[in-house]
This record gives sequence, structure tokens and C-alpha cells, in this order.
Amino acid sequence: MIWFILSLIPSFIYLFYKSQKSLQMLQQNWYDDGNRYLKWLFNNLGRVLGNIDVLIILLVFFNRYVGLVFGLFYVIMFILNYFFKKQEQNKKPLVITSRVKRLYLSMYLLLILLIAILGFRDIKYLSIYLVVGIFIYLNWFIILIVNYINKPVEKLVFNYYKKKAKIKLESIPGLKKIGITGSYGKTSVKNIVNEILNVKYNSYATEKSFNTMKGLMLAINNKLDKYTDVFVAEMGAFKKGEIKEKAEFIKPDYGILTVVGTSHLESFKSRENIRDAKFELIEELPSTGVAILNMDDPYQVSYKLKNKCKVVFVSLNNKEADFYAKDIVMDNKGMKFKVYFKDLKKDYEFETKLLGKHNVSNILCGIAIGYLFGLSMEEISLGVKKIQSIEHRLELKKWHNIYLIDDAYNSNPVGAKMALDVLSLMPGKKIIVTPGMIELGSEQYNYNKEFGLNIAALCDEVILVGKEQTKAIRDGLKEANYNEKNIWVTNNVMDALNKLASIKEENTYVLLENDLPDIFNE
Repeated sequence: MIWFILSLIPSFIYLFYKSQKSLQMLQQNWYDDGNRYLKWLFNNLGRVLGNIDVLIILLVFFNRYVGLVFGLFYVIMFILNYFFKKQEQNKKPLVITSRVKRLYLSMYLLLILLIAILGFRDIKYLSIYLVVGIFIYLNWFIILIVNYINKPVEKLVFNYYKKKAKIKLESIPGLKKIGITGSYGKTSVKNIVNEILNVKYNSYATEKSFNTMKGLMLAINNKLDKYTDVFVAEMGAFKKGEIKEKAEFIKPDYGILTVVGTSHLESFKSRENIRDAKFELIEELPSTGVAILNMDDPYQVSYKLKNKCKVVFVSLNNKEADFYAKDIVMDNKGMKFKVYFKDLKKDYEFETKLLGKHNVSNILCGIAIGYLFGLSMEEISLGVKKIQSIEHRLELKKWHNIYLIDDAYNSNPVGAKMALDVLSLMPGKKIIVTPGMIELGSEQYNYNKEFGLNIAALCDEVILVGKEQTKAIRDGLKEANYNEKNIWVTNNVMDALNKLASIKEENTYVLLENDLPDIFNE
């Protein structure tokens, strides 16, 4: 019996390390919300089933020293896995959260239960080795099963922290709440609003791109306190009803809708569904609330609002808006522009380190909020000047001998076009590194092909990440008769960066447009 137990230990250790990869994919697929992980599994069957773990199933039957072979096999597999993981390039590694720890615990309990069911009375060691081997080989699917098993527990944990966050929200006297949503620009607007309001108030915004219910609950429970004057909450969604749930929970006094675009068109099915989902925030505002909408977006202008709240419009070019920008001057160091305040019938000038006209639109939302919150023009101007480039969103930085325009976070058709506009301002050789755009449903090929046409008109060299993923872009480049000698295709962004590091020309600007999560690796 003791030798049998010792022979199992390497397999249990190997299972822990192997599960890190399947848990990483589960985590990046939102713990199978909307069957995302299940769809990923079936789209990557060759990857999840084509591994040498299956050999142990054969070895169990064809070796008389099964215990020794079983233990040695998983010792070797652990060593190989350990060295492979050291060389593997993970853009977003597994985060060991409490939920992940519960999944680990449930996985091992399930395995031990299976072993216990087989029993030891008849010395069924061969059956146990076989079950453990199959369990490890099918780990990608076992994790999915364990995730289903844990759902009731996760629901209890979720409700506990949601109730705790609700109590805390209601306990802060005079707290003003701002909700921000849109197909893109949410994080940028959130940071801009927070930066401007912090000139006068103690404002706190949800961190990074945490825009799920869990992200909101985490921010409230861990960061808000009695000294907070304003809470700025970013709200994202993959399907209708999600923003409504968040808005009902936060109960914002102000709502900002950036743009109704095509992001996540695959899950929403239509742009009208996206519009309706984003307007859930505005429809949930109280009658005393204020909605800030973009007059340049026809999907917002045409929407028949059922709410009686006050509506404030911002615009880059429509003089009917309450706040509209004019005289925009942009170079590779930043922008200057004027804003007409309809209420004051007067222009005021602002300057920012941010790049791109879309950022002027984003700043207009912050200026409108600052004005509504009673900031003086000097305070608003100071806030706009203080706005820093957001990580991975048109962030200009020096790297080796070249300049990087880092726009790696979640590209979309409009954002990609604006990023190219920014690249066009740069005074030197222009290169783009991109895997293209995703989650655009039936229009994905057309959007990426058009992206390729736009790239061809501007870029001196093109580095594409992923042969299959970038086929549409290559078709667009080919249609534009782009020189194939200036196109490189790499398997991952690190290979692209290694190529860029060898560039000697100092006056070179490289646009990093989108960097897909590990779940999209080819």
C-alpha cells in the first residue's frame, strides 16, 4: 500500500502544474460565462487532446511494473512541464484568486472521490492508475466539470460580497456616483473624469479595466471609504441586461455613454442590441440624474430615451452640442484645442499630452462632468493638463532605438483607424505590429480587410501576429498592391518585438495595435 501511495504522488504534483494552463484559459474565458470556455475547448480540440499524457493509459496496460512506470512517467512529465513553462510566453498569466484555490480543492476532492469509489479491498491498483491517468489527460474538460460543480458555492460567495458592497455604498454620506459605459473609450473616459474631479474632490475610479460586477464589488469593498466624495464606475457587458444589473446595484447619479460601436458584435449579434445594452445605464438614472451623450454618434442621437433625466451632449464638430471642440491642433507631443461652452456662450482653450481626436472626444466628457460638478475653468484646465497616457492606449514611449505607440488593449475598427491617424503624425519611418481585430461576428473579415487597406496606405513595414488570424489583413494589403517584401508574419508578439529590437534607424515609429489574450494563440 505504501508503495502504491508513493507512486501516485508524482501524478498529483504534475496535475497541479498542468491545471495552471487549463485554469488560465478558464479565467481568460470569464469562468465559462456564456459558454466561452466550452466554445474555446471545441475550437482547440487538437491542442487540448493532442498531448503525450495519453501515453500513460497505454503504459498502464502494457507494463508489469505499472507502479514504477506510472510514478516515473509523471516525474518526467513534471520536469518537462516545468522547463516548458519557464520558456512559455504568457501575456496574462493565471491569477491565483480565492476562486482558483476553490477550483483546485474541488478538483483534488473529485479525484480522491473517484479513487475511493474504486476501493482498495480487491487491490484494484490497475483501475486506479487508469482513472488517474485519464483524469489528468482530460484535465481541460475536468476543469470545466469542476467549474460547474462549484457554481452554487460561487453564487453564495458572490451574494455575500455583493451584499457587503451594497451596505458600504449606502453607508457613505453624500457620495456622488458616475457610471461610464460604451463599446470603447470607457477606461480612458473613466481615468480622465477621475483626474479632473480629483483637482477639487476626493474621487476614486475602478482600477484598470475592471468593469464586471465582481470588479465593481472588489473596488467598493477594498477601496471606498467615508472620505470618498465621488465614485467613478466603469461598466462593461457581453450581453443585454448586464449593464442594467450593474446600474441597479451602483445607482449612479451621472451616466456617460462613450460610443455605440461594434465591439463584441459576435455576442450581441447586432449593433442595435449593443445600443440598447449601453443605454441600460442611461435608462436607470434617476429623474434628477444627468446623462452625457456623444452627439457625433448617430446611434445615440436617434435613440428614443424613456428616461426624464437631463441630457448633456458633447461633440467634436456639431455646434448644437452643449460642449463642442474646435481648432484642434495635434502633433507628436500632444494636442491643443478649444471647447465652446453653450451655457456660458464662450470658448476656453485646453491642452493635453494625449494623442488622437478620439481623446478630445473623451476629454469633452471629463470637461462636461467637471463643469457640472462646479469646478472653475482653471481647475478643469489643470485637470486636463494632468491627464496621463493610459497604459496600452496610444501610449508613446521610447524603446531601444525606436518609438513605440502602444495601443495594445482590445482594438476595434474605429479605434484602429484612429490609431493609424496618430501614426500618420509621426515624422519618420512607420511600422505596425498587429494580430488584427476579434469578436466582430460575421463582419470580422471585412473589418480586418479594410484595416489592411488602410495600413497599406500609410505603413512602410507590416508585422502580422498569427498566420490564420491575420489572413484578412493580408488580403487587404494584397488588394492594395502592397510590397510583400515589407510584410512579416510571426507566431507571437514577442517574436515581433525581437525583430523590432534590431532596428538601428532612430527616427522609427512602431504602432502596436492590439495584443490578443493567450486564448487566441495559434
